[in-house]
Amino acid sequence: MTHAGRQSRGPLTSATPARICLAAFAVLVLTACGASTGSAGSGAAPQRTAASAGPAGTPSPGAAATPMPARGSATPLPVAPGAGSRPQTTARPKAHGRAFHAMVTDLWLAVRDGKPSYGWNAFFPVSAYKQVKAIVDPASDWRSRLWQDFVLDVRAAHALLGRDARAARLVRVIVDSPGASWVSPGVCYNRIGYWHVANSRVVYRLHGQERSFGIASLISWRGVWYVVHFGGVVRPAVGMVDAPASGPGYAGPQGGC
Repeated sequence: MTHAGRQSRGPLTSATPARICLAAFAVLVLTACGASTGSAGSGAAPQRTAASAGPAGTPSPGAAATPMPARGSATPLPVAPGAGSRPQTTARPKAHGRAFHAMVTDLWLAVRDGKPSYGWNAFFPVSAYKQVKAIVDPASDWRSRLWQDFVLDVRAAHALLGRDARAARLVRVIVDSPGASWVSPGVCYNRIGYWHVANSRVVYRLHGQERSFGIASLISWRGVWYVVHFGGVVRPAVGMVDAPASGPGYAGPQGGC
């Protein structure tokens, strides 16, 4: 994760590639996994447009997709209770299983209902962040920047779904697990390593049409994936939606930390 200052507030312009900024919503208001190079590897950013729809795509080869949560689920699930205060491990996270299902369920509920607090357990734990970062007061950075960015991005993604957001159904989440990289201590202001995967895809169905948007960055703690950047990594202080598209879109490319 890189630790960099946020750009000054202001709307994104058409010159800003890759993501949509829903700045019209006035209530929307580190960089833990920045797009820097290092042991995490590097990769060119995908071409993204400012339009919310694009050509249908297919999942990247080897990318894992988790099925949708139970249709009637309306309560956030525990992901890995208490894990953030325990030591890190090198266990490679998987895009399936109970913890991953819970993370995906909570993230989707947050977006569908427009309630960022539903995604609390899906977000990288502050207790783990305090262990990872070699910076002054990582807990303050987590609260004032990482979590606040997540809140803005959840609201932006909810706005993308529109007035019938509650009718949207999660289809699957595509994660390029084979492409994940181990970020070693000393890289991106970190004192503890973790697994990192960029540009996963949340695929949903609304009004009979399959659509998707991205998750900018997932990182691991004790073998479990967590969201650390949702709508974007290096960014202004406004809500963002990562590469919305018609169809599933494309997971990847990898890079950053």
